[in-house]
Amino acid sequence: MPPPVRFNVLGTAVSAVDYAGAVAAVLAAAREPRAFAASALAVHALREARGDPLYRRRLNSLDLAVPDGQPVRWALNWLHRAGLADRVYGPFLMRDLCAAAARERLPVFLFGGTTATLVRLSAALGERHPGLVIAGVQPSRFRRITAEEAAADARVITASGARLVFCGLGCPRQENWVHAMRPLLPVPLMAVGAAFALWAGERTMAPAWLQRAGLEWLFRLRQEPRRLAGRYLVHNPLFLLGLLRQKSGGDFPLLPGNDASPEYWG
Repeated sequence: MPPPVRFNVLGTAVSAVDYAGAVAAVLAAAREPRAFAASALAVHALREARGDPLYRRRLNSLDLAVPDGQPVRWALNWLHRAGLADRVYGPFLMRDLCAAAARERLPVFLFGGTTATLVRLSAALGERHPGLVIAGVQPSRFRRITAEEAAADARVITASGARLVFCGLGCPRQENWVHAMRPLLPVPLMAVGAAFALWAGERTMAPAWLQRAGLEWLFRLRQEPRRLAGRYLVHNPLFLLGLLRQKSGGDFPLLPGNDASPEYWG
């Protein structure tokens, strides 16, 4: 199946896709199986990419980059008339993929987070999706790892029989991980951000009305003000200013994808 069309948002190619299209694209790669790298991109990722051209190239090399945040969806609709009715929220995309994996008996692997988080997450996913096979888990080392360690991780994942890998390292580490590991693993790799903590019950999900209004960031800011104040109070206004510039004809070159210079995280 052809990949969903992607459009330039501040120099990053974002996929104009809905939940059904995203699930179909990832499942197609899982069934074969074949290498496939994907992530759910919010404002934070696009702003990080503006200041880091190498990271932007890595995002642009992904096979699928869904609009995780409502502002990213609004940007696609405003700049490119994409006509998207909803965002593709990483935790909900993970939920839908796990439901499909359970139906089709496609084992999944969970990479990232702490050991305690993975224990809670595995139990929650098993309860929510009866029949889901969790082939293995790997907690984060919370540091850069060597190429040899990355190769060893790839061997463990391959030996597990997993047909779909979820990565929950957080932005930008998780996108660097799926980019670097894509050549080492013949299965789809899906970066899902906060989904691990949410489905493990360690973090509360924002009310649906806040999500629809694009105000989830306010909910998260109230939960973690010290960690997130700089991100939201700086990145959000700069993102809006960037969109105004791009809409007015500002130059935001769409840097080509780059499969060189992998950055391994674990």
